[in-house]
Amino acid sequence: MTHMTIPFTARAARITVVAPARLHLGFMDLNGDLGRSFGSLGLTISSLRTVVEAEAAEVMSVEGEDSARALRIAERLSSLQEMPGSARIVVRQTIPAHAGFGSGTQLALAVGTALARVNGWDLPPRTIAQLSGRGARSGIGIGAFETGGFIVDGGRGADDVPPHVISRLSFPDSWRILLVFDNHEQGIHGSNESAAFDALPKFPVESAAHLCRLVMMRLLPSLADADIVGFGRAVTALQQTVGDHFAPAQGGRYASPAVSEALAWLESEGAAGVGQSSWGPTGFAILGNEHEAERLLRQAQERWPQSGRLSFMVCRGMNSGASILETSAEPATGHRSLYADAA
Repeated sequence: MTHMTIPFTARAARITVVAPARLHLGFMDLNGDLGRSFGSLGLTISSLRTVVEAEAAEVMSVEGEDSARALRIAERLSSLQEMPGSARIVVRQTIPAHAGFGSGTQLALAVGTALARVNGWDLPPRTIAQLSGRGARSGIGIGAFETGGFIVDGGRGADDVPPHVISRLSFPDSWRILLVFDNHEQGIHGSNESAAFDALPKFPVESAAHLCRLVMMRLLPSLADADIVGFGRAVTALQQTVGDHFAPAQGGRYASPAVSEALAWLESEGAAGVGQSSWGPTGFAILGNEHEAERLLRQAQERWPQSGRLSFMVCRGMNSGASILETSAEPATGHRSLYADAA
């Protein structure tokens, strides 16, 4: 496996890109009166991933999961290059859509990276995201693809570019995340997401100041110290503030009443922190070790049988980004990105 930050210096005859899912843990500043808005926190996770394969071809084609969207991404990226190219692309696996895992961004980055490698284009992840219309509010999907780990971005400014990652810390290997899925619901997305943001009341500047202090002086130091109690309490507090702000749009602190019930139970059972990823409906609980996670997983499955509305999964924090397996062809000649200087 080669790490995805290796420069695009040669065509690849065949390439496989594996892009991890991420949790969106909330925003620091929804007020924006300092000139930057949002400021996202995210955690790259194992077990859920998008897998894209590509090989050189005379005609652009895409097959597999979510092929229509993947084809739109590939055709748009190709049309914007000085020397357009093509590939046969197969989407082998995708992250669950509209569930809070950043599936659209990871699909765009995986397809774009595979297509760029096959054609010898110089397209870094940030450029792929921008050209694909991803990362409008958050840069943590790009950060998850590039480096993995626990990521904080600096929010969106006046320029129309994805927010930059300003902090990246490793997530302790022994900690676990218990995911809570609502199999009957989807999170707000697309035009409904934009409308929801527009309809929300102004976020209080005092709340934004509190959350920024909470992240800088408790959440991040606790993570650096591997203090799960401090980290979990900070995540839960941030989730409560942000969730209550979004309640008019999603029907409560959490989008799914069933997930909310499960999170309350997990917190009563000793979870260090709980919350909802992005617009949900997926919830998460932060746990100190594998034994605790497996115990609560078994108990949760007994309380909410697999045949019902909820399902559960244990995963780790992932401290690496996307992986690439490639077979190189001859070095590209004359192929460069129209946006190489801007990137």
